[in-house]
Amino acid sequence: MSHPHTHGHLGVDVPDSRGRTGLDQVGRDLTRNPNVEVENVEVTSDGWHVLRRTTFRYRGRGGEWATQQRETYDRGNGATILLYDLDSRKVLLGRQFRYPVYVNGHEDGMLLETAAGLLDGDSPEDAIRREVEEELGVVVGEVTPVFELFMSPGSVTESIHFFAAPWSANAPVSGGGGVEEEGEEIEAVALDFDEALQMIASGEIQDAKTVLLLQWAALNLPWPAAGGGPHV
Repeated sequence: MSHPHTHGHLGVDVPDSRGRTGLDQVGRDLTRNPNVEVENVEVTSDGWHVLRRTTFRYRGRGGEWATQQRETYDRGNGATILLYDLDSRKVLLGRQFRYPVYVNGHEDGMLLETAAGLLDGDSPEDAIRREVEEELGVVVGEVTPVFELFMSPGSVTESIHFFAAPWSANAPVSGGGGVEEEGEEIEAVALDFDEALQMIASGEIQDAKTVLLLQWAALNLPWPAAGGGPHV
């Protein structure tokens, strides 16, 4: 019995699981770096996101050209946000199961994280407002851009837009929990800010984006002194 895709390549000339074709064209027209010439791009997966194997020529500092190959995982770009309440010295995070860390040695795969998600065609600001409402049940207004970072530049193309926004620990929460159809089950967790920082040192918070935003908050936000005294 012949395979239905015998006469084509998924994501190239046959629609993949998301109806996409031409995925092998990404990167072929890159000319921004005169020391890099892309020779070939292969699509090697039919998953929700795209894995590519790219062959390119790279000219080193000595002027000699060499052929190299890299695999890149393209899941789009994303955004994340730290919600903070200066008056109560609290931050709001989410706890959810992450299979990749579970299979890589984490005790139970349950990570404490800042709200985050893919842009999915929205602006970073609109995307993070959507995600924080879906995941934590909080509606935020103005958000403060913090930085834009590549989290795993050796293999993942994704850049993440980091934001922060005030939140009231006394505000009612409605909804949240994530998108059930996508298997998300997210618990909103309000933490004392100093406790959250200690959890980085103890290894209880291991998510990179969350660590970055908590440390940014320690350096840049006007936290009042613990116990209600004046902020130094």
